Amino acid sequence: MSNTGTRVYVRNLELLARIGVHGHEQGKPQPVRINVSLAVATNVEGDRLETAVDYETVANSIRSIVASGHINLAETLAERIAASCLLDKRVTSCRVSVEKLQALPGAEAAGVEIERSR
Repeated sequence: MSNTGTRVYVRNLELLARIGVHGHEQGKPQPVRINVSLAVATNVEGDRLETAVDYETVANSIRSIVASGHINLAETLAERIAASCLLDKRVTSCRVSVEKLQALPGAEAAGVEIERSR
């Protein structure tokens, strides 16, 4: 059986982040929504978690990055998340979106989406 591609994803992870450059964003966390989709080059073997890219590990890494301190730009947060995902050699590319849920009056969200690959 050939592998035409596997994607591992975390959808709509909502966290409180210290993010933003504007005065009203300084010193108080605001809600963000993060989505990650990873292209994975290998197959899971023998129904064992250790052979898979674990989405819980991905989510915990995102939580750690968000908790690490204030970040000015959504782009910076997305880049840090992408870099952490690409540390797993089985991940060939990743798409990361970061949405600030209270950034613009009248808008559900504003943010950025990036795609990075090896």
